[in-house]
Amino acid sequence: MGSYQIEFKRSAERDIRRIHPVLILRILAKVEALGDDPSPRQSLKLSGTEATYRLRVGDYRVIYSVDSEAKTIVVYYIRHRREAYRRL
Repeated sequence: MGSYQIEFKRSAERDIRRIHPVLILRILAKVEALGDDPSPRQSLKLSGTEATYRLRVGDYRVIYSVDSEAKTIVVYYIRHRREAYRRL
């Protein structure tokens, strides 16, 4: 597989600021790993969408989309599981 470029939306950057620093390192390590494998075992495709997935990292969920043609991954949200699916 080729390497994907990872982009963060402003909403994801805002979400990161609210998370404990120890958890941020763990979450960002998983997000960086998406560059090599955009659909790891911990990810699931969200129903009702064409290319939107969620990645589970402990109690947090990373909501992202994959564009295979452009080789990009766009991270929309990084939220606690109780809040992750409210505004999709």
